[in-house]
Amino acid sequence: MFSQRIKKLRLENKKTQQQMADLIGVTRPAYTAYELGTREPDFSVLEIIASTFNVTTDYLLGRSDNPNSDEKKKYNSIDEIVKDKELHQWLFDLLDKNPESLESIKQLFESINNEKDKNKH
Repeated sequence: MFSQRIKKLRLENKKTQQQMADLIGVTRPAYTAYELGTREPDFSVLEIIASTFNVTTDYLLGRSDNPNSDEKKKYNSIDEIVKDKELHQWLFDLLDKNPESLESIKQLFESINNEKDKNKH
């Protein structure tokens, strides 16, 4: 995913591999290897690439389909929430790291639902 995204972004920005290599401070063969998927950049280079293209590292790594993190998602229906793969991944990651957080999440949803019911009356 990473290799495809940086190549797509490079082409959209009309840059050569050499220009990209110069911008991010690596050799052209190193940059070419990133696009071919035979080499991965270290974290600092990943951040420079994201900054150069004005996208998030999550987008570059394929963990998000949204290139910009500034945009807050708004849901118009429960179906949209259920279908949101990023939200699913976030929840699974949270539960992997902290399984007891599930109870807190349930309480939060109950509280929101109770507040919503109060406002209806």
